[in-house]
Amino acid sequence: MTKIEIDTGSGFCFGVTRAIGKAEEELQRGHDLYCLGDIVHNGREVERLGELGLRTIDHEQFEQLHDANVLLRAHGEPPETYARARANHINIIDATCPVVLHLQERIKREYDSDTSRTRQIVIFGKPGHAEVLGLVGQTEGTAIVIESPDDARRLDFTRDIALYSQTTKSLEGFRQVVDYIRDHIAPTAHFTFADTICRQVANRMPHIRDFAARHDVVLFVCGHKSSNGRVLFGECQSVNPCSYMVSSPDEICAEYLAPRTAAPTELTIGICGATSTPKWLMEQCRDRVEQLLAP
Repeated sequence: MTKIEIDTGSGFCFGVTRAIGKAEEELQRGHDLYCLGDIVHNGREVERLGELGLRTIDHEQFEQLHDANVLLRAHGEPPETYARARANHINIIDATCPVVLHLQERIKREYDSDTSRTRQIVIFGKPGHAEVLGLVGQTEGTAIVIESPDDARRLDFTRDIALYSQTTKSLEGFRQVVDYIRDHIAPTAHFTFADTICRQVANRMPHIRDFAARHDVVLFVCGHKSSNGRVLFGECQSVNPCSYMVSSPDEICAEYLAPRTAAPTELTIGICGATSTPKWLMEQCRDRVEQLLAP
């Protein structure tokens, strides 16, 4: 007998749930609403909200917009976005995740306190990621973004370093960067670091490893743009080689459901996802699996 289980710990994080709730609330009021960038890194959820009237725009289109309602997603935005909104009489519905907003404020204080500009503000994060762009914006574009100890080699270890992290990065990766800088910083330089990784995201890693290890086959449902999804999927694969990433039910094929171990009568299939994966999409994937397994 085949057992299919949807991970109750997967699905939208608080920040994404809050942003989508704000969007739905505005749309239910009949307001025209734009979103600056995809509200969540999941194409199917973006399509669902698009059918309700949410129009996704990029920064170039935002520059040309006037007298409109624009939602800022959970990732946050740099100060320049707010300045443009004021100039163009744009009403901002700010759905920046409170965790991200607090981090932006910390980095801004760090930058403003260093009036001599002798300190290097370093962000452990993915270059070009929406959240990281918002963080770098707090330093007038001067923060240095690194993604690994190798990247850290380009820092000036004779100068003070203040290290922060993108909220959705790996704790282990952050610790590796901290250790590298600590080992290379000059005795005359000062090194401070702040673990600003969201625990709601970080705590999913050990949970999802346990979930993946309990099943013969794991289907990880995630949008292709989700950096958090790639990290969590890597955790699944590390404990279960029969883990497959899919962005929709259509990508699930029968070959995925043929385990390397266990008899078909004992097959267990786990369905889980990223912080940007809606529960309804995981449920659709479950329905697809049931169709493929039907006699």
